[in-house]
Amino acid sequence: QVQLVESGGGLVQPGGSLRLSCAASGPIFSMYHFGWYRQAPGKQRDMVATITRGGTTNYADSVKGRFTISRDNTKNTVYLQMNNLKPEDTAVYYCRGLSDGSWGQGTQVTVSS
Repeated sequence: QVQLVESGGGLVQPGGSLRLSCAASGPIFSMYHFGWYRQAPGKQRDMVATITRGGTTNYADSVKGRFTISRDNTKNTVYLQMNNLKPEDTAVYYCRGLSDGSWGQGTQVTVSS
C-alpha cells in the first residue's frame, strides 16, 4: 500500500484560499489514481475531487469552480487548491489512494471569520 501524508490545512477566513498537499511513498506513484475526501463533524466522509493516473479530474458539485486537484509525478505529490472558501467547507480533509484504498491521517481545514 502507498503511504500518504497530508499537509496544508489551517484556519482561513471566508473567501480565502488554501492549498493542501498529499505526499505519497510506496509503489509506483504515477500509476495510482488519487482522491481528496472530507468529513465534517457528525457527517459522513464525502468525495471532494479525484484525479486519475492520466490526469482526468472529477469534482463534487459543491466545489466545482472553486477547488482544483492536481498531481506532480516528479514529487510524488497530489494537491488540492481551494479558493473562495466557505464556512461549509470546514472539515477534516483526507487524501486517498484510490488504486489500493489507502488513507492519509487527515488535515483540518476551518473556514471562519
